Amino acid sequence: MTKYAANTEVSSSRSRDEIERTLERYGADQFLYGWRESDAIVGFRMEGRQVKFILPLPAKDDKSFTEYTSRGKLLARTDDAARKLYEQAVKQRWRALALVIKAKLEAVESGIAVFEDEFMANIVLPNGQLVGEQVRPAIAAAYESGNMPTLLPDYSAAKR
Repeated sequence: MTKYAANTEVSSSRSRDEIERTLERYGADQFLYGWRESDAIVGFRMEGRQVKFILPLPAKDDKSFTEYTSRGKLLARTDDAARKLYEQAVKQRWRALALVIKAKLEAVESGIAVFEDEFMANIVLPNGQLVGEQVRPAIAAAYESGNMPTLLPDYSAAKR
């Protein structure tokens, strides 16, 4: 199966710009973007909620970029060829993120979905964790044990 936008010519920066414009168009009142070697972060505020997407980036030295097989023999790619493959993979991921965000916002705008439902896993909780980070282990435990977990921690004591 081919990944969405696997052969895109749209640069990562154009995709980031598109994400920012899309968020602004749908009513976000804050936007941020940052990166480090292993991932990029897109954050925004909308409907009174802080939302954060963490976009995993491939490792530059991943063997899928640096090596290839020809006639059953493992060969090294040139640095330039490896860099181009890496950059293509990064561009593909940015295009996919732009699509996801736009689709979620359009679903909300069209009345198909509710904002909190669409972005739930990416909403930032008061402790800085994402809802998805908090809830995924509880879901796994519930399926393992058959018992319903407490889905959100009690922050009421922290407000006093």
